[in-house]
Amino acid sequence: MPIDPQAQRSLDRLAAQAAGSPVAGEVTVDALRKNARARRVMEVVDRVIPGPFGSTQGRPAGEIPVRIFTPAGEKPLPALVYFHGGGWVTGDLDTTDLRCRILAEWAGCVVVSVDYRMAPEHRFPAAVEDSYAATCWVADHTGELGVDARRLAVGGDSAGGNLAAVVAILARDKGMPTIAFQYLVYPVTDCDLRRASYIENDEGYGLSAATMRWYWAQYVPNEADRTNPLASPLRAPDLRGLPPAFVITAEYDPLRDEGEAYAQRLREAGVPVQLKRYSGLIHGFLGQAGELDQGKIATIDSATALREAFTLAAVIGK
Repeated sequence: MPIDPQAQRSLDRLAAQAAGSPVAGEVTVDALRKNARARRVMEVVDRVIPGPFGSTQGRPAGEIPVRIFTPAGEKPLPALVYFHGGGWVTGDLDTTDLRCRILAEWAGCVVVSVDYRMAPEHRFPAAVEDSYAATCWVADHTGELGVDARRLAVGGDSAGGNLAAVVAILARDKGMPTIAFQYLVYPVTDCDLRRASYIENDEGYGLSAATMRWYWAQYVPNEADRTNPLASPLRAPDLRGLPPAFVITAEYDPLRDEGEAYAQRLREAGVPVQLKRYSGLIHGFLGQAGELDQGKIATIDSATALREAFTLAAVIGK
């Protein structure tokens, strides 16, 4: 189908901004966040947790900043450990703040947003180590956080979706912690940039193949390491025993095919998977839910999938 008209307007607006042209009537991010905060009842706490030690880089990795969103509700609550996107190079707790607030409220769960180490200063597997360590910390501090250990999910978008998938694999292989669900939003799952979606959507849709090549070069400069399943989870030899997943892809996204290939491999391994491709949409569209109708729908779909997964996990855990 043709590109979504709202997505096209978003692209046009970004192009105008890049050219230095102001956009009339644009609502600032600060105003949007203040409005969101005014309408929500939620405790938001920034803190620092211990990072991984004995890392493959041969030194203590220090501490990890996290932001914890706790909605009103009877505790213990389910929890989602969330990893932001940005090609393992950009992004932080602020860039994903509004999304985490909305998921916490709509899904009725504690959200722990993780500010993992980023490339090129900290290359693979630093982000993996931090993401896994943060997930283990949440599992170890459920009482303090008011979290139900039976209902722990991991999630993220783009590079963060990559990290969520990898953490789920590590948790299975190490036998801890128990992950009930994985929420993968247009995830990076493979280092192969020759798929059809890369060719079809290479230019004009925001994310390009050239940009992804650059991200991979920053994160995993040694090309031989890129096939490691902890960098490219699609290449994991066995996906059996992983938690159920909700995988989101976008029609005009270079990452579309690898996300859908990962969902298919999960299915083949007997893992329950809900895959939804949002037609006419571009990479990063969920972060534009304020202006894209399908972004709002995807946010509702996400919260619904999380709620259903947490309900099922509670029943199974009894």
